[in-house]
Amino acid sequence: MQTTFTPEQLTDPQIERSNEILRNCVHCGFCTATCPTYQVLGDELDSPRGRIYLIKDMLENDRVPDEKVVKHIDRCLSCLACMSTCPSGVHYIHLVDHAREYIENRYKRPFTDRALRWILARILPYPMRFRVALLGAKMGRPFARLMPDARLRAMLEMAPDHIPPVSRNDDPQSFAPLAEKKMRVALMTGCAQKALNTDINDATIRLLTRLGCEVVVAEGAGCCGALTHHMGKASESHATAAKNIKAWAAEMDGKGLDAIVVNTSGCGTTVKDYGHMFRNDPLADDAARVAGIAMDVSEVLMKLDLPEGDTKGMTIAYHAACSLQHGQQIKTFPKDLLKRAGYTVVEPADSHLCCGSAGTYNLMQPEISKQLKERKVRTLQARNPDIIAAGNIGCMMQIGSAAGVPVVHTVELLDWSTGGPRPPALDRHPSDVPILR
Repeated sequence: MQTTFTPEQLTDPQIERSNEILRNCVHCGFCTATCPTYQVLGDELDSPRGRIYLIKDMLENDRVPDEKVVKHIDRCLSCLACMSTCPSGVHYIHLVDHAREYIENRYKRPFTDRALRWILARILPYPMRFRVALLGAKMGRPFARLMPDARLRAMLEMAPDHIPPVSRNDDPQSFAPLAEKKMRVALMTGCAQKALNTDINDATIRLLTRLGCEVVVAEGAGCCGALTHHMGKASESHATAAKNIKAWAAEMDGKGLDAIVVNTSGCGTTVKDYGHMFRNDPLADDAARVAGIAMDVSEVLMKLDLPEGDTKGMTIAYHAACSLQHGQQIKTFPKDLLKRAGYTVVEPADSHLCCGSAGTYNLMQPEISKQLKERKVRTLQARNPDIIAAGNIGCMMQIGSAAGVPVVHTVELLDWSTGGPRPPALDRHPSDVPILR
């Protein structure tokens, strides 16, 4: 794609990077075949190719964003299916993130939009605030139909029936390996996940220590910054990300780390991109070091000797989170691990398509998100699974709200098969899932 940025514009590192990305696009349209919003809406401007044209025009002409451009950029899930499909290697995520930051700085949204985005940015990345908000939403859920705004209804409806107590395993500390030591890893405990489902981190710690890892929860680490980063709030996202970089760099320079383990794939995609996010920052070197050893939990487990399990007689429908299969290009590891543990693994049709969760997307674009959720749930139910497994808390909440089948994290099943407890979600959900012996 030909671009017409001026030499002066190209002195801006973000414009320079966006120019590189735009020039790789050859207008082929392969991306439209795998874009969920294009599949649902059928509008070229709601496809990656259409959004690329809108972004190019806006950036080249230094244009103040208008309502049309903002609408179509906001509708993007950032699922990155387009990046898996693109034959030209267009790095779409860096381009759309630049566009979102540009819009955030130069477009005045309607008051209700600004208020909702401000609330989400001030609550979701902070576990205790989020817990309080979830309790309030749970109490207000019976009145959701009275809410005049679909986004407010979505916020009330997202409150889970079960809000877990705080897990002290998420406090800064170190867990000793229970077998011969093979690795020293830092576990990213996250933010929203600590409020929504504490079983995931607990299972991760049990499994990794059982397989010979010392697991460190670093002092000062917390939210990865993804939620605010994809809202275009760069200063807020960089502030939280910087805390992680400093915390993990201190561990790397102290007793050392073999990996930074992330069990929420949406966070993992962002942490692995810290090198790019901080490339022009004094933290650039540390950010690149951190990004270089960040791994999804499935990547780490593939390096360890996960015991082969007996056949369980249980069918697991594996949902591939977009941030894992497209953002990190990890497509087989979770399935391989589940099969090794003795589970029968099946996949839904169109497994490359998003479930509609996508960070805050299900709250800010509830109508489109609902359509994507219904399609994903139908394809998962069609496989008649005993359990649905996923590697991302957002997907788990989205699918679990409608599946009628227990939804658990992949690591919970692996923990169970290697001597850990039965995933609590199975007992909170009426099912015929057998007890493993």
